[in-house]
Amino acid sequence: MRNVNAEIIAVGTEILLGEITDTNSVWLARQLRDLGINLYFMTSVGDNTGRIADAVRIALSRADLVIMCGGLGPTVDDMTRDGVALATDRPLEFQQHLLDSIAARFEGFRSRMTENNRRQAFVPQDALIVENPVGTAPSFIVEIADGDKVVLALPGVPREMKFLFSEKIIPYLREKFQLGGTVIRALVLKAAGIGESMLDDALGKDLLEGSNPTIGLAAHSGQVDIRITAKADTRDLADAMIATTETLVRQRVGEHIFGTNEDALEDAVLTLLRAQGLKLHIIETGVPPLVSGRLKAAVEAGDVTVVTRPSPEVLADGMRIRDAVEQAASQAAQPGTSVIAVTSTDASGEDHSDADELSALAVVLGESVVSRSYGFSGASDMARQFMGTWSLSMLWRLLKNNHA
Repeated sequence: MRNVNAEIIAVGTEILLGEITDTNSVWLARQLRDLGINLYFMTSVGDNTGRIADAVRIALSRADLVIMCGGLGPTVDDMTRDGVALATDRPLEFQQHLLDSIAARFEGFRSRMTENNRRQAFVPQDALIVENPVGTAPSFIVEIADGDKVVLALPGVPREMKFLFSEKIIPYLREKFQLGGTVIRALVLKAAGIGESMLDDALGKDLLEGSNPTIGLAAHSGQVDIRITAKADTRDLADAMIATTETLVRQRVGEHIFGTNEDALEDAVLTLLRAQGLKLHIIETGVPPLVSGRLKAAVEAGDVTVVTRPSPEVLADGMRIRDAVEQAASQAAQPGTSVIAVTSTDASGEDHSDADELSALAVVLGESVVSRSYGFSGASDMARQFMGTWSLSMLWRLLKNNHA
């Protein structure tokens, strides 16, 4: 099987300014994975010809396939054509048939084509044209030197990009790189109630340092994803390789795994609650709906009850916030009920130093009480990232142990 390395370059200053999320690169990465093409770098670059050219040169120095996404529109800040031409030492050439095709598209829209659309009819010399029947931005392919390296330029509009890649580019790549049936498959096991370092240690070097399948860890707040990836000639063979490794992973850390791929922690918690005939009571004081917001459907169904308090009235007599939230959760606990209490003394939404204890959470199930405290405000981005997930993670672990 041929080993093909790729790099994705997303073009657009709006990505660098945080105005839009680059979902195109994520989608393309999955398509490359399924084709059996290695992806080691994803780059974002603004609308600047020189920087785009630099990004292409760097990508070509380490990849066989460079996929550009965006910057093929008609305006002066659409510079992908210019950047690719500069990086590959080719002049831009005007293609009358492309302009005719663009004009026909506008006519079909019953709209007038403006003069700036003429820019879209220029492509690097000797480029292979990829007609775009679902949009006005033509795509192109530049084959470098003896053809061993390729630059693809795709539109940034997701609908157009996905159509062209699926219908036009995949067949080209299969033939160009003789991909045959080579595939890369992946499975994500989701773990909770254990930190990344402890999980790493429990899995062991023999699994983590394997070359095929490979295992990678991605830590989130209160959750760690275990990604198993296998490359093989067929989908069935890759899936079998993953299954063998999955069995080993579950033998070592299975007690911490709550789901796979798109499974959500809140759904795993609700499943255990229902299996054990328990209700969940949530107390949120001085914070937005960090936990209840993730269980909205269960709240509406009556499986979860919520008490929202606008101010941290659980604090009294100078009690530490962590002690106070533990006390509040314990007092609210009743037979057949688990409790999550989340409290903050600061609702400003600002991030603070961890030197001060401003927020805390506690989870109670029977005689078990677990808690954490934080130095950030209850309405901050950090609270949204950490407190909701950690609350559910702790409850899931208690429920899992209770069920065992």
